[in-house]
Amino acid sequence: MTSAGASPASGLSAVEAARIAVSTLLDAGVRQVVVSPGSRSAPMAYALAEAESAGRVELLVRIDERSAGFTALGLALSTGAPVAVLTTSGTAVGNLLPAVMEANHAAVPLVVLSADRPEELRGTGANQTTVQLDLFGEHVRFAVDVPAGSDPQRAVETALSAATGAFEDTPPGPVQLNLAFRDPLVPAEADALPAAAGHGVYRAARNPLALDFPAAPPALPERRTVVLAGHDAGPVAEAFARAHGLPLLAEPSSNARFGPNAVGPYRLLIDHFGADSAQPIERVVLFGRPTLSRPVSALLARADVPSALYQPVPVAWYEPGRRTELPLESLADLAEFAGRGSAAWLDAWLMAGAAAQHAVDLVLAASPAATGPSVGAEVWKHSRGQLVLGSSNGIRDVDLAGVPPAEPQATMFANRGLAGIDGTTSTATGIALGGRQETTALMGDVTFLHDAGGLLLGAGEAEPLLRIVVLNDAGGAIFGLLEHGAVAAAGRYGNAVERLFATPQRVDLAALAAAYGVAHRLVGTTAELADALSRPVEGRSIIEVRTDRHSLGKLHRAIRAAVEAAVEGVPQA
Repeated sequence: MTSAGASPASGLSAVEAARIAVSTLLDAGVRQVVVSPGSRSAPMAYALAEAESAGRVELLVRIDERSAGFTALGLALSTGAPVAVLTTSGTAVGNLLPAVMEANHAAVPLVVLSADRPEELRGTGANQTTVQLDLFGEHVRFAVDVPAGSDPQRAVETALSAATGAFEDTPPGPVQLNLAFRDPLVPAEADALPAAAGHGVYRAARNPLALDFPAAPPALPERRTVVLAGHDAGPVAEAFARAHGLPLLAEPSSNARFGPNAVGPYRLLIDHFGADSAQPIERVVLFGRPTLSRPVSALLARADVPSALYQPVPVAWYEPGRRTELPLESLADLAEFAGRGSAAWLDAWLMAGAAAQHAVDLVLAASPAATGPSVGAEVWKHSRGQLVLGSSNGIRDVDLAGVPPAEPQATMFANRGLAGIDGTTSTATGIALGGRQETTALMGDVTFLHDAGGLLLGAGEAEPLLRIVVLNDAGGAIFGLLEHGAVAAAGRYGNAVERLFATPQRVDLAALAAAYGVAHRLVGTTAELADALSRPVEGRSIIEVRTDRHSLGKLHRAIRAAVEAAVEGVPQA
């Protein structure tokens, strides 16, 4: 939705208009704003400084707009509240595009405050002037151009309604307020910051949550249904599976990977319950968005296995009519579709899951050297508070080897809207600052280096309780587990796969950490990692885990073979 903005100039000065915009933002629930410095955005910066001094808002400063955008995204993820990010004009606004795209597909209320030149300077070649309205296209729920000198209140109110999902049939998501300011850009000589006022620290963090549902009615038919919990499914998926006696196949970022019905290495077992098995899967119930594995995608694509998606509110990750699952708004309708599981059906999955988990553990324990799956398992086991999982192999390692606990131990986060690796450290920083609790982030070396600038905190800026575990295998390992691995092994393209996909690197992560004033520890074995993870989180730290990616394909083949052998003798009926 795009608007040309407010009425013609009403004569408000830049700072007066900015004060109205800030007051309206705060009245609408914004409590945190990430600010990147600039001259054209100065009126907003001054107005925000006044609001911060009065105890009404918390400001964070980042010199890199891309980092600022992802920090704001993390704050919004951890608090559940709208968070704004302020930039000056020009390329500064464009740097927010990756965070806006992620916020779009993940339905995160990110409020872009882009400062702009007044109308009379646009198209004249004036410095740092370009077309900023509609820069984000379909990735924002609402975009509005607020002319210089006009009252921004209505535009801000509409934008915040769109960002928080107040419009019917529209999920929450990012919005853009393009605020034009005319000189002078500074407060009047008589103005000054108000006397500093004490204020409470804003905190609305998610905490690990479990729900309880009554047992499914006996009148429901018995069906061999599985419950798939994709990203952001929530604890409702676990409660539904438990109430209906159904196996739970939950991704790590679902916040549903726990409880008595959860099956850890489920993706290696889907074929075990395929069409030719003694107990084939009959139906699938989906909560959240599945993003991690091809076996799950293949299961959902099967025409002979009906599937339903629990969708009580509009979602941003797919367009209506573009998926094959039957969308159902109520748990009652979902219960009718799913039925209830027999004891034999659930037991077959739990026994196969236990055998598969034992097989995975044995393969990983055979080598003391750390590997991707063993690192994922240890990080999952030791995490408390909040856990952020980077894209690429890290989250998949946890999905493969992370043992589901009886109760949720940490609140999970991941940028799975578009599953990009960019901005991961900045997102984790925002999550840690927003949740105000210890936070662990797991990511690969390429992901870490992609957002190395996210480690930069200005003097006096709040430091999060953030422990970053970097799985350093000197390049991108995930491509070796895809089709590109076979191309590399065949040798037909020489070194092309290694250079163009794996992107090998030799960065000294200890020196990089020292440059940013972040503690660093190097480990090489699973035991050393477990010791490092058992220590309390104090400030920011990096645990670098050195591994060898060239043997990863062999390890995964060994795991698959061990699981197949382990479950072969587990009876299904």
